[in-house]
Amino acid sequence: MFYEVLLWGQLVWNIPLLVCFLGIAILYAYVLKQFTNLKLHNKQPLLFFLSLGLLCLIVGSPLSAISHLSFSLHMMQMSILYFIVPPLILVGIPDLMFKQVFKLPMIKLISKLFITPKPALFLFALLFLMYHLPDVLNVVSQYSFIQNGFLLLLFMLSFSMWWPIVSPDPKQRFYKDQKKRYAFLSGLILMPACILFIFNALVDGIDNPFLTQITAHLCTPTQTNSLNLLPSPFNTKFDHIMAGTLMLGMHKFGIMLSFRLGSGSKSEGD
Repeated sequence: MFYEVLLWGQLVWNIPLLVCFLGIAILYAYVLKQFTNLKLHNKQPLLFFLSLGLLCLIVGSPLSAISHLSFSLHMMQMSILYFIVPPLILVGIPDLMFKQVFKLPMIKLISKLFITPKPALFLFALLFLMYHLPDVLNVVSQYSFIQNGFLLLLFMLSFSMWWPIVSPDPKQRFYKDQKKRYAFLSGLILMPACILFIFNALVDGIDNPFLTQITAHLCTPTQTNSLNLLPSPFNTKFDHIMAGTLMLGMHKFGIMLSFRLGSGSKSEGD
């Protein structure tokens, strides 16, 4: 069935988005050269470009459409988008560059609105949970502008959520013990969304609204299900359980990665 999805234009690259990411990369390279002594092959620029590359793959490539074919693939996409990309971007911003960019009035305004880590963490967890409630997800997935706005808000909140651990400003980072307590709190707060997948799978399983849209677009019979698009056990009860477990694992991996990378980011930015 993947060839049918391809024929109907589902597996395509988002060219305008890729051009936007390319512009961000060029702007980053220019500002890096103006305000720091770092080369493009140094650790922090490479991490920043890696984060942009991941962002291109998960939101601007055919993988974005494929991720809608099962909840576990969808959760992998969400986890990379919110637990891996933001800390990589923040670690990839040198201190000296941050100090210069932070002087811009618009950046100052955005920072005042979004750099509130604990409130952002609670709000992110609440919105993330709401987004994956079956009734909410079925409604939101029918209106692309609402869905994209929802996901964009979550993406912006995720930066504030990771700020105390990998902030480009060393003064705004938590100390080691504070980071551990904050990491534990974030895992605890995000737990309900993970449990939702597992609970629904154990009780009755839940439908995939993204898949419903795709099959409707392909004009396939109503009895067509995800098992025709992906092999077993995708979009079974096991798939939903895997989605919740995967989210927990990716969040833990994001914490470990940010702790490891963040510990060495200060010296490169100086």
